[in-house]
Amino acid sequence: MRITHPYHVVESSPWPIGGAFSAFVFASGLIMKFNGVKSSWIILSLGLFLILWSAIMWWKDVVVEGTYQGKHTSHVKEGLKIGTILFFVSECCLFAGFFWAYFHGSLSPAIELGSVWPPVGIEIIDPWGVPILNIVVLLSSGAFLTWAHEKLISGQEAEARYGIIITVLLGIFFLSLQFAEYSLAPFTMADSVYGSSFYMITTCHMFHVIIGSSFLAVGALRVNHFTKEHHLGLEAAVWYWHIVDVIFLIVFAVVYWWGSQ
Repeated sequence: MRITHPYHVVESSPWPIGGAFSAFVFASGLIMKFNGVKSSWIILSLGLFLILWSAIMWWKDVVVEGTYQGKHTSHVKEGLKIGTILFFVSECCLFAGFFWAYFHGSLSPAIELGSVWPPVGIEIIDPWGVPILNIVVLLSSGAFLTWAHEKLISGQEAEARYGIIITVLLGIFFLSLQFAEYSLAPFTMADSVYGSSFYMITTCHMFHVIIGSSFLAVGALRVNHFTKEHHLGLEAAVWYWHIVDVIFLIVFAVVYWWGSQ
């Protein structure tokens, strides 16, 4: 007697091990780059290409499972939601570790830093310049994304796609402003614990904006696949984007504003 389950057993896939190998190659290239190896860009580029290829093919398989094979039942959706929430918790823990390092250096500055924060010789970035503009950009993108989500639920697919595209464009604008800030910053990652913690926090956030923009771009292409009841892929991307917004508000309050006092 064959027993059926309300969930589906995931078929064998090469992409988990492929993604792990791709991340290993990329990390190896990054280490080589940091150590000044001349050919490191080859390994770095190969790792990045393999990561993108693994992600695209993995996403394609998940889309086929949920959209064309009908394997994403209500029970599967609940499992995916729980997994997504756990992923978000892990992301919050990641940033909590970075903020912990920042507070460790700022609340009790070492004598090597001049016993002050920011350290002696560090010229800080004005929080009321590019950083406050980036807040406006991200909050505006969140508003457009919420509007797009509501339009999707009400069955207005074209308006939903436009809202998602605007959100992605605002995310790209945010990234361009962040890169401009880096190019004009009066300190580098090698300038004491302030520089290393600043660039670690802001670069990690910027990387998450890139990931969120990629999720939303895929969602914009798949708007016709979604219905009011079945749009978990886009819904997870919306949650992710709002978390990225909130994290940058904390970054602004802690690193840019409080760190400049």
